[in-house]
Amino acid sequence: MKNSTTKDIAASVPGAAPIHPSADRRQDAGLIALVGVAHAMSHFTQLLLAPLFPWLKDAFNVGYAELGFVLTVFFVVSCIVQAASGFWVDRFGPRPILYVGLGLLGLGAMGYAMSTSYAMLLASAVVAGVGNGVFHPADYTLFNRKVAPQRLGHAYSVHGITGSLGWALAPAFVVPLALAFSWQVALAAAGVLSWLVLLLVWVGRRFLDLPALAPAAGGTGGATQTDDSSFGFLKIPAVWMCFVFFFFYATVLSVVQTYAPESARQLHAVPAQWAAICLTIYMVANASGMVVGGFLAADPNRCERIVATGFGAAAVVALVVGLMPLPAMAVPLLFGAMGLASGLAGPSRDLIVKRAAPPNATGRVYGVVYSGLDIGQAVAPLIFGVLMDHGRLHAIWIGLAAVQLVLITSAFRVRRARRTVLAAA
Repeated sequence: MKNSTTKDIAASVPGAAPIHPSADRRQDAGLIALVGVAHAMSHFTQLLLAPLFPWLKDAFNVGYAELGFVLTVFFVVSCIVQAASGFWVDRFGPRPILYVGLGLLGLGAMGYAMSTSYAMLLASAVVAGVGNGVFHPADYTLFNRKVAPQRLGHAYSVHGITGSLGWALAPAFVVPLALAFSWQVALAAAGVLSWLVLLLVWVGRRFLDLPALAPAAGGTGGATQTDDSSFGFLKIPAVWMCFVFFFFYATVLSVVQTYAPESARQLHAVPAQWAAICLTIYMVANASGMVVGGFLAADPNRCERIVATGFGAAAVVALVVGLMPLPAMAVPLLFGAMGLASGLAGPSRDLIVKRAAPPNATGRVYGVVYSGLDIGQAVAPLIFGVLMDHGRLHAIWIGLAAVQLVLITSAFRVRRARRTVLAAA
């Protein structure tokens, strides 16, 4: 067993061998498109409330700290569910889990719309957080077991692009509706949109057909054997290094989304209307970078180097914004450069996790690893918010650069960590 290849081990595990219809491009395209649209709705829901804070602040007579806590609840719940949903995906298959996730996203948005108290808003965040937590384990299990290896980099690229587009769509969708009608109408419309996507996924369900993984064979069937086969992946050092990597990645993303535009505006006297589009420019450039990154990720042996190059360049840009005097017009351009650089690393980032995951625990590994995203997005606003409140604007950007350098170190530590494949017995 020690000298066996991963491919040989995967083939020996019942139900664990990837299903790669390499000759069927139409199947791959349909699968990638449907998963991408569903993933966009997950990211769309993550940014539903933040653009409506001015309305919600008055409606519920609360401050920004209380509204920020609603987002913290959302991501904490999502983190817990994400870790658990990997087990559900492996047991029941990813398709029904996606159905549940999209349904709960719509229900959570409707709950937001019908909220008449702060407590109802928190309860709706719990519902939406449960829905949000299922997507990464389900999505990546479908990709890794159904998409042909030569198109896997493109699948990851589309997945990242649709996520960025979901973030970009949320404020563009809810703010005009809130201005024209009310915040309740905006959030109710968002709920309907989630359910329409659920209908689309159900119509295209044949693309998502994938059986659950068969239980590991061998042993006496006792409790110890079951625990080993279910939780043995937690002994793999690379899994925990991936978790750390995604925690810091989420920290970077959270800082860019919440504090980077305002801190740059104050540092460089950027007009308010320019600062408002900095995040949009970042997201569009990030999506563009992922298109190119999908081609770069075709060779999995260089994924760590691509991550290092992308986030290294983004860290340099962050230091330029934070430490150098700049004309106001340069700031949106630098946001675009930072988004492009980090986008190039996106597909390779996901490939790092695939290489760390044993073939018979794909959903579980992605559930645990990507829960680092939710923890990072829950914690980062609290830490960097203190810097903003104390006017430490330069520290925001220095911290952003430092975290991106930690990302590079984490990527190479994953590579060096010994990969342990779950035994079938």
